[in-house]
Amino acid sequence: MSPDAKPTDFSATRIHETVQQILTAGVLPAIVQAGHPVLRQLAAPYDGQLSDAELGQLIDLMRSVMHKAPGVGLAAPQLGIPLQLAVLEDQFEVDPEVAAVRGREPLPFFAMLNPAYAALGGSSVAFYEGCLSVNGLQAAVVRPEAVRLDFTAPDGSVQQREFSGWQARIVQHETDHVHGILYLDRAELRSISSNAEYSARWAQPDISRARQELGFLPGG
Repeated sequence: MSPDAKPTDFSATRIHETVQQILTAGVLPAIVQAGHPVLRQLAAPYDGQLSDAELGQLIDLMRSVMHKAPGVGLAAPQLGIPLQLAVLEDQFEVDPEVAAVRGREPLPFFAMLNPAYAALGGSSVAFYEGCLSVNGLQAAVVRPEAVRLDFTAPDGSVQQREFSGWQARIVQHETDHVHGILYLDRAELRSISSNAEYSARWAQPDISRARQELGFLPGG
């Protein structure tokens, strides 16, 4: 949780009403962008604000929004819903060299409620990240290379899983969202690049060239 993130003031009823409005709109909702207060709040822990059917419908909708974007994760606050729920999936085809350097392997779809993570081991790695709620930018973020994730599955079972490489990065990014944290909070500010500049200059498998030329993480 961010020390600056205040708990949402949405009641369970208001959360339910917000979800119903989105589910019955008949169109995929827009992704909330940075500057919206919901992205800076500690989302409400899930404790039955929705029926099982509504939760399933919301998860399906979030998966559709994530695919359309396209992205590898989406948290409920990114749809204006201050609820500790996120969906994750990475099935993109990636250049083998990039995948090897970044430890990127396919991540089968799953949804997580009330997630929390802890670093495993002392190894950290830095790579460029983007965010569907921060259009047009990329930045390098140092994150633990492996994490243990504690969460509740949609069926109510309490689960614990371990992730490493790019999967661990996705897990951390989406968990941060429900705690009011954007990846820019953890980013190396000198690394921030527009999507166009990133694609033109820094889209190598690692960040070594960007680090040297932009002057961040000196000595890394």
